Amino acid sequence: MKRVVFLIVVTTLLLIPLSPITVQAVDGLQVLESRVEVDFPMRVNFGLSATGDADITDIRLHYTVDRMSHAEVVSEVTLKFEPATMVDVGWSWDMRKTGGLPPGSSVSYWWTLEDANSKKIETEPTMVQVDDDRYPWRSLSEGLLTLHWYEGDESFAGELMYTAQQALIRLANYTGAELESPAEIYIYAKSEDLLGAMIFPQEWTGGVAYTRFSTIAIGISPDTLDWGKRAMTHELTHLVVHQVVFNPYNDLPTWLDEGLAMWAEGPLEPVFVNLLVNAINEDKLITVRSLSSPFSAYAEESVLAYAQSYSLVDLLINNYGQSQMLELLNTFREGSGYDEALQKVYGLDMDDLNALWLSFITR
Repeated sequence: MKRVVFLIVVTTLLLIPLSPITVQAVDGLQVLESRVEVDFPMRVNFGLSATGDADITDIRLHYTVDRMSHAEVVSEVTLKFEPATMVDVGWSWDMRKTGGLPPGSSVSYWWTLEDANSKKIETEPTMVQVDDDRYPWRSLSEGLLTLHWYEGDESFAGELMYTAQQALIRLANYTGAELESPAEIYIYAKSEDLLGAMIFPQEWTGGVAYTRFSTIAIGISPDTLDWGKRAMTHELTHLVVHQVVFNPYNDLPTWLDEGLAMWAEGPLEPVFVNLLVNAINEDKLITVRSLSSPFSAYAEESVLAYAQSYSLVDLLINNYGQSQMLELLNTFREGSGYDEALQKVYGLDMDDLNALWLSFITR
């Protein structure tokens, strides 16, 4: 059974000219107009006009975001206004305060009103799509994947779709992990366009997987297609793996999450290989237990962490096979701890795996 969580927000009157959506009335209390406007990626603006035989004293906006969740989270906004028989109110959901939504996400919202005579009305839920309308998107669908792009010809989109489908096949063949629900991939023409779709992004961001929304956004131009194929495969792997292991108790160890995404890209690139070889020779390797936590913010240490994670996943897949990797992911889906999951599937804890991996890479 899903739990329902209510988030309460109190705000002041805000008048915004928005497009009308619904009208509803009961016992002299009437919603004249319900309005919504998306200003992607910064905000979603809601507005309401209503009238009643008695003063309207209470207006609340309720909304919920469509995403993977173990509890239905309903946010509730109580609007402040002067009670009157005719009211017009509005509220702006500022993404700069809460974090943004990916393109293509959807929000369901409804209003509740009450007057001085305790008469109440609740509007029917309305769905609003949060789209990035800055670009003339075209779409290509195959299986559970839909790819959206606006620059480049059909062959450009087709090559990216082929790469994505091959990544799903390879991932399923070697790990058993498969896409469980439809996924959307948004291909921005350049990194600047992608950054403009995000709230306070890091300037080096080239792509992002919104795993709870089953959505990927990435900047790829026809000139960066080779890089883009690897980057898209990386983010798609994150999305698939997170669908498989989604649970309310625990996350994956970072080395497994990033290692699978790196491994799915194909052979390790020279920059990672060289750094890994140097770390082996200089005895500067990071332990598996340390790699289970978020990676370092320092570039060289982070690159080494990615390289080691690839090597660890490569060891597990090549030595133990697909069935045990899938069993490991399913064990994490049950909320198991890091050592407990490894012990159950491989008979190793993180320290044992570290020792096994050291013997593997130094022989």
